[in-house]
Formats: sequence, structure tokens, C-alpha cells
Amino acid sequence: MSFQMKNRPARRGLQAVALSLFAVMASVAHADWGGLNMTEGVTILSKKIYGLHMTIFYWCIFLAVVVFGAMIYSMIKFRKSQGAKADTTLVHSTKVEIVWTVIPICILVAMAVPTAKTLVEIEDMGNVELNIKVTGYQWKWEYEYLGQKVSFFSTLKRDSNAARQLGSGIDPRTIPNYLLDVDNALVIPAGTKIRFLLTAQDVIHAWWVPAFGMKKDAIPGYVNEIWVQVDADKVGTYRGQCAELCGQDHGFMPIVVEVKSPAEFDAWLRAKQAEQKVAGGTSPTAPVEPVATTAQNAVTH
Repeated sequence: MSFQMKNRPARRGLQAVALSLFAVMASVAHADWGGLNMTEGVTILSKKIYGLHMTIFYWCIFLAVVVFGAMIYSMIKFRKSQGAKADTTLVHSTKVEIVWTVIPICILVAMAVPTAKTLVEIEDMGNVELNIKVTGYQWKWEYEYLGQKVSFFSTLKRDSNAARQLGSGIDPRTIPNYLLDVDNALVIPAGTKIRFLLTAQDVIHAWWVPAFGMKKDAIPGYVNEIWVQVDADKVGTYRGQCAELCGQDHGFMPIVVEVKSPAEFDAWLRAKQAEQKVAGGTSPTAPVEPVATTAQNAVTH
């Protein structure tokens, strides 16, 4: 009795530690911990990927609590100091083997089904309303709105480019969005399913905008595809970078995407078409209708 009384504080301490550990692990799902957790993003796919991530995360927490809880319980309950003796009679149990085989299979299936569903949706290029070809260069991006006769290059903005030079004497902290701003931003409409066709002119690049939840390699001689549909209420500016080491200026080819309402996007597209007609002498396109109808006839590569 005295031995058990002496060990009660130790047991209570271990129980308190276990409960605290469980509470901390559970709270991680609801806190970004300074940006350590995945962000939800602003697109349909990014939210589905985030939901899948959190589902698997909760499964991992549950499994960790069960497994480590059983280990801690066994070490305390059956430690040698209490005089426990090994059970030498239990050498085989078909029921136990069936249980520890079936349960992991069920867990894997529960994880695999939503994962497969999300992967299928990521590759679904149906009902696309606008096609944009993205070409990576050392060290800039080219955007071509297929079927709209609008294309332009997007490079690091001049103030960032000047500040990054050795001996420039410019304090980078005085430059807004240092190394994350460009001279010509990509403009897309909110609430519209857009397909990006990614390739490269020289070496492998990677087009990555964290808020979109998607990253894809741009490979010379090959065309990759991703689709993005920003929520209608998420109008704004989103920034990203090349995510594949592509040369000495890899860190100086940012991505800036301006998401506008459909009406604002149509107005921007008309203005861009008129601007490029004057600059390049290209033939004008037909009057721009809402993207959902004009992009159905877009040229695909």
C-alpha cells in the first residue's frame, strides 16, 4: 500500500503531461504557429487540398495518441518494479493478428479515398473558361492569353532590380515588396476556371503562387497543365516566385497575379488589346464578350 501511495504523484504527473501533450497537438490544427501550418488559400483547389491536409493531420494525431498512450500505459502499468511477470502462454492469437491487420487497412482506405478524389479533381481540365500560356525564361515570365491576342513579359520591377545590385547604396527595406514585384502583373478574373499551360524556353522553372495552392514545373519542350479558380470574393493581388533552381538569378523572377472582377478584367483585356494593336500593329480581335463565352473558342496548345 505504501509503495502505491508513494507512486501516485508520479502517475498524476505522467497523466498531466500526457493530457497537456494531447491538448497542444490538437491545438496545432487551429493555429498557424507563425506560418508553419499549410494555409487555406483563395482557390477552390487550395481549399480542398487544405481540407485533405487537415484530415490526414487529425488521423496522425489520433494514431499518435493511441500508440504512444498505449506505450506509456504499458511502461507504467507493467514495469518491473511492481513485480509484473511476462506472460509466456500467449504465443499466438489469430484474432489479434486479424485485428492489427484489418484496422490499419481501414485507416489507409479512409485516407486513400479523399486523397484519390482530390487528385482526380486536380487533373480535371473540363469546363475551362480561359487559357493562359506561361513560358519561363532566364529570368522572367511570358504570359499569352490564348485566343485573345494578348501577350507580354513579366520581369522584376526596376526599383527592386536596382536595390539588389552590389554597391547600389539602396536600402532594400525602403523598397515596397522587395524582390516580389514586377513590371507587368498577370491579370485574371475571379470566379472563372482558368487553365495554365506551362512550358519553358531554356531550363526548368516552376510557377508557384502559395495562395493558389498549386505549383507546377515549366519544362522546355513539354507542356504541363494546372487550373485555378479564385473565389469570387477574393479579388486582390497575390505573389509567388519561381520554385525551381534555374540559374544565378533564380531568386529574381517573382510572380504577381492581380485578380479582378469579371467586368474589370474584360475592361483590362480590351485596353490591353488596343495597346498591343498600336504597339505591334496586330489585327484587332472581335469585341470582348464575357470570358465564359469568348474563351470557349480559345486556341489550345
